[in-house]
Amino acid sequence: MIIGSISENKNLEKRISITPEISKKYISSGFKVKIEKGIAEHIGIKDQEFVKEGCSLDTRENILKESDILLQMNLPTEENLKHLKEKNLLIGNFNINNNENIINKFKKKLSIFSLEMLPRITRAQSMDILSSQANLAGYKAVIDSFSLFKKAIPMMMTAAGTIPAAKVLIVGAGVAGLQAIATAKRMGAIVYATDVRMASKEQVESLGGKFLVVEGSENLETEGGYAKEASEDFKKKQESLIYETLKKIDVVICTALIPGKKAPKIINEHMIENMQPGSVIYDLAASQGGNAAYTKVDEIVEKNGVIIVGESIILNKLPVSASNLYAKNLFNFVLNIYDKKEKVMNINLEDEIISKTLIR
Repeated sequence: MIIGSISENKNLEKRISITPEISKKYISSGFKVKIEKGIAEHIGIKDQEFVKEGCSLDTRENILKESDILLQMNLPTEENLKHLKEKNLLIGNFNINNNENIINKFKKKLSIFSLEMLPRITRAQSMDILSSQANLAGYKAVIDSFSLFKKAIPMMMTAAGTIPAAKVLIVGAGVAGLQAIATAKRMGAIVYATDVRMASKEQVESLGGKFLVVEGSENLETEGGYAKEASEDFKKKQESLIYETLKKIDVVICTALIPGKKAPKIINEHMIENMQPGSVIYDLAASQGGNAAYTKVDEIVEKNGVIIVGESIILNKLPVSASNLYAKNLFNFVLNIYDKKEKVMNINLEDEIISKTLIR
């Protein structure tokens, strides 16, 4: 059985789906692995490193025609999908809402698994692409935002005087937000966080953050552990609390998302007008509309002295680390559906992991 992977559009996506380390594990499990020549040279991984582990190098056309399983980061183009065999398994992160038309054309011919739909159950944690990538995004957002802030982050006591610690607000305490809290604390900042899910309060405080509690708040959390949309009353109370908090904040990291919907607009124009000049807002929700007013995708905007960064491709700045984690997630998913004894893929729809991720 052949596992293949072809190059992504490297202008848009720097990550890869198979690393030399993971290719060795596939081969040890009984698979053959074929990758497109030059698939990872842009991130410093030479073809020879794959060959050393037992992979074959081939052309894109041959890989598409011969592979039984194709592993990708993003959905391949329609032209590439046409070359895949009937019943080929296609596994990756395919952003179903944005690619519905092309997926509908091929979902009967192919078995398409989109891993952003994994259920939040213990058995699926090792396959959870959203969590592994969000961890890195939260970390990198703090590093990038601090580099744009023109003052020191930790408190420093010197003979010439004391420099106060920077104050940071994390909007959304999911995986990315919690990692942002941990990173900012390690660098010496005073960290505040807000989230509609009261269940996140304990997690925030365990990392040393100060949780902003909205008066009369309730736990706005779905059964899957994601945030759900708040009521208008809650939004007004949250707005008032954040408005007052932002007056003393130096750096804001926005990570709040609602699955399947536009990102909630949490920081409005009036709030930004009252922030301190030199403050930074780093909006990781930019590609879904942004949590802050004035956010523009992949642009840096300045309003009233406040720098607003709209980031959609932050993991392209950490492609090696992101690829290592993503490749491990995919490997664990493939092993979950592979019958090693019979050497066949067992698509058992009674398995929640399979039924939730298979597009039908």
